[in-house]
Amino acid sequence: MSPFTLLLGGELTRTPRLDAQIANTRIIAADAGMRHATTLGVVPELWVGDFDSAPSELMNSFSEVPRRRFPADKNETDGELAMAIACKWGATSLLLAGAFGGPRADHAFLHMTTATARVEEGIPSMLTSGAQEGTPLLPGRTGFDYGDGTLFSVIGFTALSGLTLSGVKWPLEAIDLPFGSSLTISNVVVGHLTVELGRGRAFLIAHPYPQAGF
Repeated sequence: MSPFTLLLGGELTRTPRLDAQIANTRIIAADAGMRHATTLGVVPELWVGDFDSAPSELMNSFSEVPRRRFPADKNETDGELAMAIACKWGATSLLLAGAFGGPRADHAFLHMTTATARVEEGIPSMLTSGAQEGTPLLPGRTGFDYGDGTLFSVIGFTALSGLTLSGVKWPLEAIDLPFGSSLTISNVVVGHLTVELGRGRAFLIAHPYPQAGF
């Protein structure tokens, strides 16, 4: 039973916070996400995918890493396959590094929904590009460790009810938020950020380094 980091094909910037997050985690790379291993100075224990987007120089540089190859015509993305393996191996949490940006916006949106599904199964999951982080929000109370001045937004996947934001510049108290509302875009942490949700599904996206140059 271990926390896992999954290296995905989106954008990734190395930061001190990201270094601390991946420390003492088991690491699986998904296809071209292996390029982040060089950025982070790590060697994954497994490399999965159909390898249609991994350049030959990357294949040569990490030839010693065990691979699990899947056909290109399959029902899951490489990232979803990596996530399934991590869960099968007893993942206690998932950090999806490289989950934002990249050439495929559909993959980024899928990472958000798949991570939400994992949280529903009881496996804490977070998306990161280093410069920004995303955390699924389900009914209940969730606390965050972001410092004062951190910019964040709450994106509703559904209509939300009983939404409370505290430790922020613009607090909210048990409001109902219609689906598609922009009310919860661009808030700022002031103190200890806590989100409480009565009903619905949402995603919190934060920018831990708003002025740090990362």
